[in-house]
Amino acid sequence: MKKSDQTLVTPYGGKLVDLMVKGEEREELLAISSRLPSVQISARALCDLELLATGAFSPLDRFMRKADYERVLTEMRLQDGTLFPIPVTLPLDESALPNWAEQITLSDARNNTIAVMTIEDVYHYDPQREARLVLGTTDPRHPLISEMVRWGKVYVTGELKVIDLPRYYDFVELRRTPAQVRALLEQMGNANVVAFQTRNPMHRIHEELTKRAAEEVHGSLLIHPVVGMTKPGDVDHYTRVRVYKALVENYYDRNSTVLSLLPLAMRMAGPREALWHAIIRRNYGANHFIIGRDHAGPGNDSNGRPFYGPYEAQQMMAQYAGELGVKPVEFKELVYLADEQRYEETNKVPEGAKIYSISGTQVREDYLAKGKQLPEWFTRKETADILQQMYPPRHKQGFCIWFTGLSGSGKSTTAEVLTSLLLERGKQITVLDGDVVRTHLSKGLGFSREDRDTNILRIGFVAGEIARHGGSVICAAISPYRSTRNEARKMVGEERFIEVFVDTPIEVCEQRDVKGLYARARRGQITGFTGVDDPYEAPVNPEITLNTVDFTPEENARKIIAYLEARGFITPDGTNGSENAAEAEAPAAVQPAA
Repeated sequence: MKKSDQTLVTPYGGKLVDLMVKGEEREELLAISSRLPSVQISARALCDLELLATGAFSPLDRFMRKADYERVLTEMRLQDGTLFPIPVTLPLDESALPNWAEQITLSDARNNTIAVMTIEDVYHYDPQREARLVLGTTDPRHPLISEMVRWGKVYVTGELKVIDLPRYYDFVELRRTPAQVRALLEQMGNANVVAFQTRNPMHRIHEELTKRAAEEVHGSLLIHPVVGMTKPGDVDHYTRVRVYKALVENYYDRNSTVLSLLPLAMRMAGPREALWHAIIRRNYGANHFIIGRDHAGPGNDSNGRPFYGPYEAQQMMAQYAGELGVKPVEFKELVYLADEQRYEETNKVPEGAKIYSISGTQVREDYLAKGKQLPEWFTRKETADILQQMYPPRHKQGFCIWFTGLSGSGKSTTAEVLTSLLLERGKQITVLDGDVVRTHLSKGLGFSREDRDTNILRIGFVAGEIARHGGSVICAAISPYRSTRNEARKMVGEERFIEVFVDTPIEVCEQRDVKGLYARARRGQITGFTGVDDPYEAPVNPEITLNTVDFTPEENARKIIAYLEARGFITPDGTNGSENAAEAEAPAAVQPAA
């Protein structure tokens, strides 16, 4: 068969959906849209809308109707029986919906008109039920769950006519629709295409794996990184795409490799999401898909255990591969054979061979955090230079100490001592105390759950901005609800967020209460008081737990100092630290094969 006779796999459902309006129809719709009620949609919904519009979610041509939604939850299928594992919905507040118009414009955060929707279905949903069925958990440590509790209370859908796609100014030459990617792959002339999903920087092991996968299927390679919403704390997409570009331009065959960006809002739904990713890649022209360990996993739950098993996604992909029309390519574990200077699968390593390997944790903790250069056997120099440029040593990075506990537990007192100790070390500290924040940043807010959440999210946003730019911030607020604290953790970033639970019994807090707030709450003079008639949800697995009954504020503050030293955020001698050039070249994890 000649290459020109080979064609790509058909889109999922048979054809690519295209919701874009053009020409005169677009101009007419644009004029109409200016007279319609406008609704701002979230960043997540905007990603979904873009992929609906371009056919990446084919056969979906709108946000899901209730009948589709319900069957997807329980059976992973649309109403017509088509396999589809993830709900794609538009949550809105009922108050945002007009009672006089059948159509609304959907706008982005800057009020740019994106689409016109004809409202056909509005229905309530249960976020806990959806989380349990789709994510397999209701643990608020899951990044999507802590977000869902703040979504609008109804899902809305109807016919979509898309006027404009979201406007981007970065890497515009790599932002391609499914149709555009398919055209490039068709030109390469290979019927087989293997897609690689990534939300992390690529190292030599990924390079080797992707090249081998393309060779195995005798086809083309689609490197398809997610640049929409990924796991909070992931390396930002600007840094990652710089890495991808450097690798593709210098180390891949440009005649059989396509690098294109995917504006997907990930759900971190593990096995279900693996199927969804395969469907999306089929719409882009791939009929093979690389599945790694813990694919689309969000990390650990509140008890420190992974949300999903390491091979659940691979097993589910194998089960449904025939129906999906996409064959899974297992992400094989590779190690570096030092003497032969090549990578090999772990089950094919010669006995006694000297092997090198570095885990993702070691990359962060033993190299980037310490300012050490990653070795060239592990990653290309271009990648190492970009990562070092964007990620300074840990002692130069920002962090957030988040005190949580009952009123009177000792949060502010311990925070005050800790501030002095950190200033002594030369750290510049910002303190966001709950009472002070309510006087300024959150003036006018009450003590309803909604207002308390708003207050904590404001603190989290400010803390995240400070930490992201290298500052150190101490937050001391009751922050009674786990889901809201987890949302603050996402804003700051998992690596920089240190939750400190000041675990003081409520009877001790009452004894310390010089303002008499607990007594007034007990008499009913104050309502909604945390610990009395409003719940306090204690952290399940905080980084630090403090005992203020048996230990003084100074002893507890020094416990936090010791933790920061152990993590590398501050150096034991209080200096800026120094990196040993010889250490920078030392290989990690050298061991003989068994």
